[in-house]
Amino acid sequence: MWGFYFHELMRSLPFFLKGVWMTVAVSGLSLIAGTVVGFICGILRTRRNKIIRAIIGAWVDVIRGTPFLVQIFIVFFILPEFGIELKAFPAAVIALSNLTASFICEIVASGILSVPKGQREAATASGLSQYQQLRYIVLPQAMRTIMPPLVGQYVLLIKDSSVVSAIGVVDITRVGWLTVQRIPEGIMVFGLVGLLYFAICYPLINLSSYLEKRMTVMTVKL
Repeated sequence: MWGFYFHELMRSLPFFLKGVWMTVAVSGLSLIAGTVVGFICGILRTRRNKIIRAIIGAWVDVIRGTPFLVQIFIVFFILPEFGIELKAFPAAVIALSNLTASFICEIVASGILSVPKGQREAATASGLSQYQQLRYIVLPQAMRTIMPPLVGQYVLLIKDSSVVSAIGVVDITRVGWLTVQRIPEGIMVFGLVGLLYFAICYPLINLSSYLEKRMTVMTVKL
């Protein structure tokens, strides 16, 4: 019986590979958008403007304090009531980007604040503008603190992307659920699902170690 199930599972492999592509597409777009927005918000959160800090802080608290499933349901099911209708794929990317940005915002803000004040004071005394201080003094040092948790957040992003199957996005998890209805051997089917997620995440884990060493060398040179 196991041989029959394994044969059927191998026949479904092209379907799983399409699910891998969808997972990579959703995660990749969300990673890019979430990183850009997260860095901007993280930098703004360290500024002196209390209103901006309060707004960003409230957004971060709400997003990090509510289940992602609820957030994606709001984007996909509630927004159409206000005239904003989205298909499953863009809804998934928007919701996942928003979640990722909120976490990256905190990572970036914490990294910037970890840079000693003396460094910024010295840069100010040297006549550098705020932009120059951020680019040449603060961020190069902060990246050593930011990089490891940032790449770790990317790994979490890929795993969190499994939730998008709840709105019909045919990712790896969705393919697994559809397959297990035809091949009633859950351990085998979702074992394959787990292996596929691991195959995507493992290179990022290695990348985290590489970038951490790379950023350390660059910081020392600076």
